[in-house]
Amino acid sequence: MKNSFSNNYPIINLYKKNTSRSKIDTQLLYGENFKVIKRLRGWKKIKIQRDGYIGYIKNKIFSKPIRTNFKVSVLKSRLFKKPSNKEKTKKFMPYQARVKIYKKYGKFSKFDKYWIKTSHLKKNGFRKKHIFKDIELFKNTKYLWGGKSYKGIDCSALVQIFFNQNNKYCPRDSKDQEKYFKKKIKIENIKKNDLIFWKGHVAIAISKNKLIHAYGPMKKVVVMNIKKTIKRIEKTANLKVVSIRRP
Repeated sequence: MKNSFSNNYPIINLYKKNTSRSKIDTQLLYGENFKVIKRLRGWKKIKIQRDGYIGYIKNKIFSKPIRTNFKVSVLKSRLFKKPSNKEKTKKFMPYQARVKIYKKYGKFSKFDKYWIKTSHLKKNGFRKKHIFKDIELFKNTKYLWGGKSYKGIDCSALVQIFFNQNNKYCPRDSKDQEKYFKKKIKIENIKKNDLIFWKGHVAIAISKNKLIHAYGPMKKVVVMNIKKTIKRIEKTANLKVVSIRRP
């Protein structure tokens, strides 16, 4: 399609404005498709196909839309020049990146010009029964506003990437996620996989008593007690829970 491309870099920042001094709104992972809305000097204004997010990326050479067939299912997967552990590079593919595998050899699979371990991949159509089953892969990952990977992630991305990994739509921002997931839950009925929303923040319940979230004040993804977290956020940020939603 005209003006449609795929990101063929592991991670690309999408900025709010066409300057590196602007804040990062989100990121594109390898294999994500986007449409170019406008071309500027050194920049492209784009719209991400999956979630409709609009912003600016640096002007690079991108590939035409890739028909991917596998997705990365580990936090990060090292790339290799050849199908051998001795031929490793310093490059990694992030969780949820989509690739087109066209060749296999031993324990490795090839896409583009690199090899990746086959055990780190799942077929595109693969889904887990419980969307957040692997969420603790991101435990202790640093907090990064706009981040979506092992290099750094924010609270709403931690929700979105697990829906995307399971081939389901989810908005990018927490305020839109709260509107999208309609079923409201009372705090006393909370259970695993429920989403807890504050203004500008979201956490995922991993049990009746514990949650996981990318928490700015602690600068990383952490598991915390639900009741203690609610009290802490109310005390430190003067924010109360807006709602609890069941996906």
